[in-house]
Amino acid sequence: MEFFCYHRDRADSLALRRELVEEHWSYMDRYEAELIARGPAFGDGGTLTGSVHIVGLPDPAAARAFAFDEPNYQAGVYRDVLLRRWRNLLGRTMWGFPGGRAGGNRYLVLGLGPQRADADAGIDPGLPPGVDRDDLIAFGPLLSDDAVTWLGTAALVRAPDPEGARAVLAPHRYAETEVHEWEFGGRR
Repeated sequence: MEFFCYHRDRADSLALRRELVEEHWSYMDRYEAELIARGPAFGDGGTLTGSVHIVGLPDPAAARAFAFDEPNYQAGVYRDVLLRRWRNLLGRTMWGFPGGRAGGNRYLVLGLGPQRADADAGIDPGLPPGVDRDDLIAFGPLLSDDAVTWLGTAALVRAPDPEGARAVLAPHRYAETEVHEWEFGGRR
């Protein structure tokens, strides 16, 4: 089973995050074989706002343990955690992304809360039409715990700017769309 985990930072937690960087990386090293994608997200002015981890684990209990046993979470770095079942529509990890680790702007795009007025709100949208697959680092639906109900979409994309990243999702399908700068994670 695949899971999308987005730990959102608490305001003013950067010093604590820096203090725990080795503990965080050591923890993530234990999941190296299970990680599909990982990396920090940034807000305005390059402020660190969270961490994305997409991981394959045996069941929801293992996913909850992964998300909530993480050292930064345990120490109070994070404000909240978005943890959802996810489906890897690209069938690859971020390390298989043809664009590599560097070059171009990278973004996390979250389409949250499908619009109920949309007749197709309960249907997984699949890959976006007209989007170059080579610009998608990771892409898939956010799903209910039983993987039956589509709750949104998470994408890691290479795009020229935030609006180009936002265009990867059809905005009319979501109650809210978030775009965050993102970079490949892991040990430097």
